Amino acid sequence: MNNTDTPVTVIGLGLMGQALAGAFLKAGHPTTVWNRTASKADGLVARGARLAPTVGDAVRAGSLTVICVTDYQAVRELFGTSDVELDGTTLVNLTSGDSAQARETARWAEQRGARYLDGAVMAVPPAVGTPEAVILHSGPQADFDAHKPTLDALGTVTHLGADHGLASLYDVAGLAMMWSVLNAWLQGTALLRTAGVDAATYAPFARRIAAGVAEWLPGYAEQIDSGSFPAEVSALETDARAMAHLIEESEAVGVNAELPKLFKAMADRSIAAGNGGKQYPVLIEEFSRPGTD
Repeated sequence: MNNTDTPVTVIGLGLMGQALAGAFLKAGHPTTVWNRTASKADGLVARGARLAPTVGDAVRAGSLTVICVTDYQAVRELFGTSDVELDGTTLVNLTSGDSAQARETARWAEQRGARYLDGAVMAVPPAVGTPEAVILHSGPQADFDAHKPTLDALGTVTHLGADHGLASLYDVAGLAMMWSVLNAWLQGTALLRTAGVDAATYAPFARRIAAGVAEWLPGYAEQIDSGSFPAEVSALETDARAMAHLIEESEAVGVNAELPKLFKAMADRSIAAGNGGKQYPVLIEEFSRPGTD
């Protein structure tokens, strides 16, 4: 079979599931779908998809089944019934969950004779099927390689490693970046609005700052991986003084200072531990400890 001859099954037809099935159809793959509410398949059926009457029938339609449902418990409930034969199939689970659930579900699937890849979609549904959609996968390399030509229909597919939990960890690490950048931008926007500067005016400047900070990451990563934090640019104690200035300015103009206070509390703990003369990435030691309530 060539790439577009490969039959694919998609289980779960929320907005993301419909986008996944639509991308396979657009690439020419025979596509079988199943959803608890069958009417969600109407648009896909009109485009050439086959609606399976049961989950078991859907899995039997091909050797590759892509899952995108509510949570990992739903995966186990759907595929744990007696009429679903998993032996010999490959499950690609793009359901959101945590790394422990991914590893547990991998063991559960493998005990039933299935090959299993866990994954995460780093894109909104309209981007699926384009290069902008990054689809993360973790699990055995051989299983990923066997199905990569088919999975390529979804976007830019990436294999992270054999540990089934990696896709989930990368997913939440990406969310941490997203919310941190957005919250920092909102803090700055709130500050500038007190002087009559609107968000649209500030946004290009903020974008340049974010891009500039991103350029520091490879060098900072080297410090973290080596465990050595020489103050090549700025010492943490200098950064802490700037954080204090941010807090003072926020409070002076009536802007919420909770976020910069959090930054400074972590920096202060690190400085108290003797890290004041080291560079900012030394804070990895604070981030690597359990939080306190």
